[in-house]
Amino acid sequence: MTARFASCSCGQLTAHVTGEPLRVSLCHCLACQRRTGGPFAQQARFRREDVQVSGASTVFLRAGDEGPGARFHFCPTCGATVFYEPIAMPQFLAIPVGAFADPAFPPPTVSVYEERRHGWVLPPPDAEHIP
Repeated sequence: MTARFASCSCGQLTAHVTGEPLRVSLCHCLACQRRTGGPFAQQARFRREDVQVSGASTVFLRAGDEGPGARFHFCPTCGATVFYEPIAMPQFLAIPVGAFADPAFPPPTVSVYEERRHGWVLPPPDAEHIP
């Protein structure tokens, strides 16, 4: 069984994950661009029971473009987001792929809000593309 470790920049907030992600996606929505400071967000979705979180977090509730939104958990010391809870899917947790600091992490299989995608960003051609 695959085990992975994600953490914030200072290491205070961590997530230990067992098993493969159920979905790895790119989100090009403007809210994710603002949250990450980049042109998109990339996250991996896991079953909640496969994720063990450790450390203190501050929570930011963000309404979604569609649906009820998510609770983002970030480190109160360094500010890095380590995981979030999609409110409409309480059985899952999502972790930003960058928190794993693993260049071999599986590539995205879904790309959403592509109408807001920066023109130079090219998701994998075999990914599902959702406008």
